Amino acid sequence: MNEIRKYIDNISPMTDSDWTFFASKLQKVELDKNTIILEIGKTEKYLSFISKGVVRLYIPRVESDLTFGFLFDNEFVTAYDSFLTQSPSEYQIETLTETSLWRISNNDLQEVYNSTNSSNIIGRKMAEKMYLIKSKRELSLLNRTAEERYLDLFSERPNLLQQIPLKYIASYIGITPQALSRIRKRIN
Repeated sequence: MNEIRKYIDNISPMTDSDWTFFASKLQKVELDKNTIILEIGKTEKYLSFISKGVVRLYIPRVESDLTFGFLFDNEFVTAYDSFLTQSPSEYQIETLTETSLWRISNNDLQEVYNSTNSSNIIGRKMAEKMYLIKSKRELSLLNRTAEERYLDLFSERPNLLQQIPLKYIASYIGITPQALSRIRKRIN
């Protein structure tokens, strides 16, 4: 739980009393590799912090899934649109490794927002950070070549390439596994 406190304090420090209240609402969850955290069509009920593990967000397809996000240790994961609107998710979330999460329900998070001084600032700053990540990805897909997107990914998140199957990385940068293989051969 110390990882979450450190992460949050880097955004905006919480008082000890606010932290104690927030921490009292967290549940620890241990998940096996390849566990579906949220199924398509289900409503997201939790905001989760990954204390250990790798998670992907994707749209399942018969031929090949469309992967659009990876999250690692010390990052939050949720189907944020479903979480905010409390409507069914149009994508799935699954673990790619054994994963440990600390999670808070939507109802408990609303209670934290209403009962603590710093949580609204932290929530706003986290939403802004998620927006910037999403915006950067969209612009990359529109403005960069597949090779540039691969090289950017490799420089920004080198651990990604060691922990995630190449078919998911190919999907994430918007190409086939065969095209990724050609790019990797050309670069090496």
